[in-house]
Formats: sequence, C-alpha cells, structure tokens
Amino acid sequence: MRVSVVLIMFCIAFQVFAKGDVESGAAKVAACASCHGNDGNSMVPVWPKLAGIGEKYIFQQLLLIKNKERVIVEMTGLLDASTEQDLWDMAAYYNKQGRSLSGAEEIKLVNVSDPSEALAMGERVYRAGNLKSGVAACTGCHAPSGAGNGPAGYPALGGQHADYIEKQLLAYRRGERRSGANAQIMQGVAQYLSDDEIKAVANYIAGLN
Repeated sequence: MRVSVVLIMFCIAFQVFAKGDVESGAAKVAACASCHGNDGNSMVPVWPKLAGIGEKYIFQQLLLIKNKERVIVEMTGLLDASTEQDLWDMAAYYNKQGRSLSGAEEIKLVNVSDPSEALAMGERVYRAGNLKSGVAACTGCHAPSGAGNGPAGYPALGGQHADYIEKQLLAYRRGERRSGANAQIMQGVAQYLSDDEIKAVANYIAGLN
C-alpha cells in the first residue's frame, strides 16, 4: 500500500513538472534550427547547445527572452507570437535530444602556459571553487558530472561549448546578464573569478559527460 502511494505521488509530481509536449515542440522549433541545430546541438561555439540541458531551464530562458527581460539580438521578435505552452513544448523537445560532447582542449592561459595545468585549474574551480577568493564550486548546482538539476532549473553544462560558457561567465561578472531567478547566484560566483579561471573552467566543462 505504501509503495502504491509513493508511486502515485511520483507520477503526479512528474506530470506537474513535465509541462511540455515533445511532439508538439518538434513542429515549433524550425526558426531555432539555424543557430541551435535541428537536434539542439549548435555547431557555432558562441551559440549554446540546448539538447538535454533541462526543460525547466530552457522554458525559463525562452520566457525571459519573450518578455524582453533577457535581450539576445539574434532572437529579437522570434518568440513574440509564442504562448507559454509553445515555450514549454519547445523546451521539452530540446531537452529530449541527446547533447553532443564538445570536448576539452589543450589551452594556454595568461598566467599558465602548461596545458595540463590549465585543465587542472578548470577542474579545481568546477569541483572545489576557490576558497581563497570566495568562489563556490560549480558542482553544488550543476552536479559533478555536469548533469545539472532539472527540477531546480539549474542547467546541465557537460559538453557545452567552452566559448559559450566563457561568454556567459564574463557577462555575469560584468553584470550584463542579470535576468532570471538564478542570475544573482551566478553574478555572486562570477564576480570573484579571474579571466584565467573563467577560460579554464569553461574548457573543463566542455569535456564533462
């Protein structure tokens, strides 16, 4: 009896969370494909991969863009005619797709010339933060594997383009990306990250899976 109740509660909770329809979403993302790919795996490093990063997170960002609270020039007007259900459907479609792995590269930083040390720096920042400067570890919200936290709206990061991650961290640090419930959290983290740390952790994230 107890097991049955738990299963029923789980199904109800899942239904409440899963608001989008994948099949309906497939027909609504045609305008997105030129930048983000048919399957949500953008081929351009400065444009994010949307595949499998989290239905709730994608919906939240689409809604912010539709409401002009988050301004992305390339998306100006694209969502004006979309209903909230349309946005949920689009989010569900992209979240259902498999995310490709960009892969970490051998990079050199301003203060670190050894590629292995640069990768190690990225791993340290992601897994442990920087206690000295007050940077929190990324794993708390985005999980050790980079899988994120779907119900909380924290996006999956593993395999994302390093260029995109770096661009967003810099935007948070400058206070340019400040819309959405989690923006304040990210601003608080990014403000203490150095240029080297941002580039290193972005590169490390690109290889997470």
